[in-house]
This record gives sequence, C-alpha cells and structure tokens, in this order.
Amino acid sequence: MSESGDVDGERDLPAGWVWVRLGEIADTDLGKMLDKKQSTGRNPMPYLRNVNVQWGQINTSDLLKMDIDPEDVDRFTVSKGDLLVCEGGEVGRCAIWGRDESIAYQKALHRVRASVALETRFLRYYLEFGAFSGRLKRFTTGSTIKHLPQQRLREVPVPLPPVAEQRRIVEALEEQLSRIDSGVSTLLASRKRLEGLRKRVLVSAIPDKLPGSWRMTTVDDAGTLELGRARHPDWHRGPEMRPYLRVANVFEDRIDTSDVMEMDFSGVWEKYRLEHGDVLLNEGQSPHLVGRPALYRGIPENVAFTNSLIRFQAGEDVLPEWALIVFRRHLHAKRFMREVRITTNIAHLSAKRLKNIEFPVPPQAVQKQIVQRCDELLSGIAVMDQQVETGLRRARALKSALLRQAFTGGLVPQDSEEEPAAPLVARIAAERAAQPKPRRARKTTAKPPAQRVADATAPEPTAAPALAVQQEFEL
Repeated sequence: MSESGDVDGERDLPAGWVWVRLGEIADTDLGKMLDKKQSTGRNPMPYLRNVNVQWGQINTSDLLKMDIDPEDVDRFTVSKGDLLVCEGGEVGRCAIWGRDESIAYQKALHRVRASVALETRFLRYYLEFGAFSGRLKRFTTGSTIKHLPQQRLREVPVPLPPVAEQRRIVEALEEQLSRIDSGVSTLLASRKRLEGLRKRVLVSAIPDKLPGSWRMTTVDDAGTLELGRARHPDWHRGPEMRPYLRVANVFEDRIDTSDVMEMDFSGVWEKYRLEHGDVLLNEGQSPHLVGRPALYRGIPENVAFTNSLIRFQAGEDVLPEWALIVFRRHLHAKRFMREVRITTNIAHLSAKRLKNIEFPVPPQAVQKQIVQRCDELLSGIAVMDQQVETGLRRARALKSALLRQAFTGGLVPQDSEEEPAAPLVARIAAERAAQPKPRRARKTTAKPPAQRVADATAPEPTAAPALAVQQEFEL
C-alpha cells in the first residue's frame, strides 16, 4: 500500500490518503450454500438472495427460508451496518443492511464488515463507482455471467482517506446524489406517462363498435401467415449464406440490425426472403411481449427470417401500415396474451392461433387517415421520450463525474490536522498479525450403535507425558 500507487499500479492520491486492498481493512464472508432441505429443519430462517440486493437498497418483500444450524447462525447472518455485495450478475451491486434484527444470507452474496479505518457507506459508493467506471471488471471471472469471487473481492484496491474525511465525502455525496435521484425519479415518471399515452393512442385507434363501412374478419382472412426457417447446426456453413432476422432483432415498430446472423439458405432462399411491407411478429417471448410486431421496410436488404418469427403479408385491401397498427393495438390491449401457450418458461403464439384472432378492416382511405394520425401522435410521443432519455443519460454522466470527483479527493477539502490513513491501516495490520487464527470446530457424525458399544468397552488410553502435550500445543 502507498500514496503513489503500489497497489496494482493505481494513481497518486491526495495527502493523507493511501491505497489499500479491501481485504486489509474489511472482513469478508460468503453466505450459506443452499441445498434440497433449505426450507426444512430445526432452525428455518429467512434469508437474502442476490435478487434482494439492488443498488443501495435491500428488498425484503419476497424472502425464502432455509435451515441453519444454531452453531452457524453468526457465520451466516448479517447484522445492522454490514455491507452485502452480489457475487454474481451485476458486479458491484451492493447495499447496507440497516435493520436492527439480523437476517441470513446465501452464498451468492458477500458479507463485508468494515474495520475502524473504513466507513461502510464510503465503500458502498466506491464499489458503485467501480461498477459504473468498469474498474471492477478486471476482478471478475466468467464470460456469460460475471462473478466476483471472494479472494478477488479482497484484492480490490480502495483509495482510503482519513476516516473523518470519508464521512465528509459521504455526506457531500448523498446531498448531491439525492438531487440527481429526484430528477431521475421525475424523468422515469414522465416516461411511464408517455408509455401510457402511447398505449392509449394505439388502443383507441380502433373503436370498440365498428362503423358500418368497416368489416370484422380474422388475421387469416386479412392476409397470409408463415413461420420462418428453423435453425440447424448443419446450416451454419454452406454455399448460400444469407443474413436472417430472429426474435432478438424485432422490437415494437423497430428492427435492430446491430446483431444480424447468417446461415445457409440453399434452395429455400426465395421462400424465406423478406419483402418490403412484411410485418414480423415475435412467436416466442415473455407473455407480455409475444406478438410484438415490426414492419420490414427493406432494411437490411436481402434478409430472411427464422421460425422464432411469424411473417404476415397483407391482402389486397389491407395496408401493411394498417396491419402494424392492428397488431400493436392487440399487443397493448393484451389480446395476444389470451392465445399464448407457455413451454419451458417461454410463451408462444402459434400461427394457428394467430390466424383466428379478429382483424378489423376499414376502407383503405380510412386506413390511411388513421395510420397518418397515429404516426403524428406517436412521433410526438417519441420526441418527448427521446428528451427523457437525454435527461437520463445526463443524470448518469453527472453521477459518474460526481463519484469520480469524490474518490480522487476533489469533492471535499482535506484537513492536514486529521490523522492520515496509513498509520491506522498499519495498526490494524499489526493487530491482525498478533491475533491467533480462528480454528473452526470440526463437526462429527453420529457413530453407529456397534461402534458406540466398542468405544464404551475399550480400555482407557494411557495419559501422555506433560512434555508431549506441551509440544503438541507449541506446533
């Protein structure tokens, strides 16, 4: 540890600060491993999971129970003031347990108990800063799901100011962050209202009671439906490799082209090639997103689609844009949800069931008028939503800059009369070195009756000489 950055080559720090590894100034432990008997036993206790710990908050509305041996209660419970850090998922996500009563926690969480050299709230904000800035990534393992093993957590470098300065930093941070959070809450509330307004525009585009000039038919009668091509390992290579769209590319009224994959379409390219005006609907998704539609407007060019999508091609008296309005209306009115079937936690809307869903058809002139009016209203909503997104991005940037300033010594002034952090860290290290390492008692299993009888009838062992006992303790 040093002010000039001997911990993993970190940058220089203000006077009185010092670089330390987290394990030097805090004790860490992982929670209890879950087993098949987690909710039964002599001592069932509610416990916290990874999902209960959010950014700065702990949600206790959905707690499960597991059995904990009374001898292990202290080891597998958190007390008021302990910091909980997620071991997997969003690296750096953490919160402080603020209740008087203790609670158990599972192995997917780290329990961090700060020493006298560290203000727990200071560490909580520093880990959040490390997550936002990407500094914690180098301590993680895993590719798909990131993990922060306990030994790697202990190696995380922490810029440590004097304790009094840590408290001043936390107070200044919380004052500024509360203002940012208030602004973010207002923006999120505005976004929710915009979403409600968007839904109202789409649902009200089609009246409950159709005018006399309209007719009510089915999706099957209004056009044609077709599933895309199934994916197969044999088609990962071939002479006619073509790009294709899948459910991950199709959002509501938007096709994402950032991750378009390819496979061989030899002999079947024309069958699955998309045409301008095709409407694509998600065949499999979470229940509230099944049937999410988008209109293919020719971008990207020469692209096919897979069987995770259903293609609708409008009939002669139906505009593709009108079909998109109808399907978006069904999505927001939860009409598709009444037709889904769930397999392995994924909801499916089969083409067979989609065919029978009602489809209103007004005269084409009316279709054009409604489409134009909806486009105007939805475009205005989109502009306001973009303004909200711009505000949220600015809030994130401001928060990141504020955290960076806090942990580089620029948020509050230093006080030269305060004890520097280095001597206190040195005293903690000396105290730890002087303490004997705790030895956990080994649990013994019950012996079978025959063994207990043999032990009871065995002769008493000869007492060892005092010198031998003394030597054994000295080893």
